[in-house]
Amino acid sequence: MSRFSPFSRYESGAASARVRDLLVRLRMRMRDEAILDEAVARLATGQDIRPGEAAEQLARMAQHSGLELVEVAKGIERPPDEPRPAPDVPGWVTGMLEAVHASALYLTPVHDATGRVVDFLILAANRHARTVAGRTAADLAGHRLMAVLPGVAGSGLLDDYITVFEAGEPMHRDGVEYVEVLDYLLWPATLSVRASRVDDGLLVSWRQLDDEELLVSGWERAQRLAELGWGEWNLATQRTLWTPQMYEMFGRDRADGPMALEDLLTVVVPEDLPVVEEQVRSLLEYREAVETEFRIQHRHGVRHLCVFGEPILDSDGVPVKVRCLAQDVTRSRRRERALAVAHEQAHRQRQRAEEEHRVTVQLQDTIVPIRRGLIHLPGLTVGVRYLPGEELVRLGGDWFKARLLPDGRVLIAIGDAMGHGLTAASIMLQMRSGLAGLAYTQAPAGQLATWLNDLIVHSNEDVTVTGTAVIGHFDPQDCTFRWTSAGHPSPVLIRNGRPEPIDGVQGMMLGAFDVTEYQMTTTQLQQGDVLLLYTDGIVERRGQDLETGIQSLLQAAHLCADDDPERMIDCLLNRLGGDLAEDDVCVLAVRVL
Repeated sequence: MSRFSPFSRYESGAASARVRDLLVRLRMRMRDEAILDEAVARLATGQDIRPGEAAEQLARMAQHSGLELVEVAKGIERPPDEPRPAPDVPGWVTGMLEAVHASALYLTPVHDATGRVVDFLILAANRHARTVAGRTAADLAGHRLMAVLPGVAGSGLLDDYITVFEAGEPMHRDGVEYVEVLDYLLWPATLSVRASRVDDGLLVSWRQLDDEELLVSGWERAQRLAELGWGEWNLATQRTLWTPQMYEMFGRDRADGPMALEDLLTVVVPEDLPVVEEQVRSLLEYREAVETEFRIQHRHGVRHLCVFGEPILDSDGVPVKVRCLAQDVTRSRRRERALAVAHEQAHRQRQRAEEEHRVTVQLQDTIVPIRRGLIHLPGLTVGVRYLPGEELVRLGGDWFKARLLPDGRVLIAIGDAMGHGLTAASIMLQMRSGLAGLAYTQAPAGQLATWLNDLIVHSNEDVTVTGTAVIGHFDPQDCTFRWTSAGHPSPVLIRNGRPEPIDGVQGMMLGAFDVTEYQMTTTQLQQGDVLLLYTDGIVERRGQDLETGIQSLLQAAHLCADDDPERMIDCLLNRLGGDLAEDDVCVLAVRVL
């Protein structure tokens, strides 16, 4: 039974159709490029300008007309072919051309008004001359080069010809991908082209590569791309053949010739030498094909080679030759090692992060065991909601405190240790535990904040740690809330369904300075009032300023006003998307009874 799904044939057909469409679009693009080359050649020939200038002019014409560039190119007419007198061709030119066993032309330069070479005139062509599109010698002589061979511009050959003529240095290019268009039909070919200045002209020859040459050329390119080398050692004559890539692989100068089979072992790293020696014995003694990977000392460092070898036997089964195909896999092995190291580092980091996450969560659970519910205190009902970040990077240092003190007052506090992860949780522990102990001194909230600041500063002398907090006391006797803010958002008072931030004095955040004093604010409360204390996680959003977040909180508080603090908090979080917050969220809804 096939391991593929029953729809695989349909899916394969759809994939083939998509590739077919892609190929059609690619061929259309090639055709368009050839049409553009022909239009550029016509403009350049008609105005005696260079192809680059003609291309710029064509682009301007398309821009002014509002038409596609190809449509404008199709409208460029061929310049009039003015009758020319038969060129006077010196006899030596004709003799030289006929001595070339390939398509050959003798060109003379065409200059513009400033004296620059912009094109060439075909003075003569040999009888072998035949263009990619099928033009023969009779169609070429006496015409401008770009008029009959427009592909020379797009392929870069015209620029090469101009350089050869002006500098006098011969040129030879193999594997030139050349495309012409005739009657909107593509004529692509791969050429071998030569050019050399002769007297006051240019001798140009070209040959179209046949299928066998294309295969050989493709194989040579494949060897370079895949870093493949081939070698053959004749055991009888001691003659060795190497492809160029073998010299590169072994770091050997071609002038020194290839290495003898026995000398290969001299460059193998010592650790791999036993393996390579055993493989050579398998080739020569056991007459078996082998495949092995080993390292060699190269002038640029150690190289990893993957080698496939086989013995060539005579009629008696005696090895007479050894052939091998070698591939340089150094980069692959380096990538594998780098990937393995990266995976190991990522694994260790993940383990450290998971351990920190576990410790942080345990610490938060210890510090803030109550994360939701109602706390009943003298004169108050307090709704609580604490939503820690679920990811380690989002685990913050939010905390709260709501408890009865021995003097009858109720301590109400909320705070946020700056940062995330274990560091923030540790600072949170210092702040909450420190406040719990200091609160029993019966000191006012401002003094508690000052002491808490001193505790944070002197407990973390090596690093700067900061936090914010609102600390206050509710007195059930006179229904007052005396509080101070250490860089924390002021509480919101909801009275008769209308929320307003309490106007209080903002003090410096905790831990910022050694000596800091905090001023108190007294807020007179009434039965039914609700104090809303919160951390910035509920009002901060990416791409939104803090003031906008606070206004959103006030609007939600107006719509969510409720006698039940729990229901009010649920409504607030639902409207503000508290579960999607990028930071911890802590909210206290304190209702006066």
